[in-house]
Amino acid sequence: MKIKQSVLTFVILISTFLIVKAQTAASSTSTDNTNKSEITFETPVHDYGSVYQGANGNCEFQFTNTGKEPLILSDVKTSCGCTVPSWPKEPILPGKTGIIKVNYTKMNTPGIISKQIAVYSNAKNGTIALSIKGTVLEEPKINSPEKLVNDGATPLAK
Repeated sequence: MKIKQSVLTFVILISTFLIVKAQTAASSTSTDNTNKSEITFETPVHDYGSVYQGANGNCEFQFTNTGKEPLILSDVKTSCGCTVPSWPKEPILPGKTGIIKVNYTKMNTPGIISKQIAVYSNAKNGTIALSIKGTVLEEPKINSPEKLVNDGATPLAK
């Protein structure tokens, strides 16, 4: 009986020791974000303003890695298929800049533009939301000049 108690006590002590050791290790590797990458955009919104049908739907969002580690953009997702992003796939070193290019493909359709872009990265400031906005106006209709008719004119002789 004493051997079983001794073994049980030993197992409890070892388990307690391992739990305390694991908690100490976890707290020493806390989520210290001071040395991580950080993404900073010049502006998070691109405003096309009011444009006529057929205008260029391309725009760019410039950003800088203001952190201390390389910045990696893992994904850039848009709120619909009419907004197509492209982004750098290579790491952006601290202090360096990059550009996310966006093409809004519905510039031939009159209406309001309001689309969101989510930027996923390893930055300490997490997922960043960008947006594009504006209004596509219907192309103005230009009346063709009417032919002037002069009934009193004298025909030219041939």
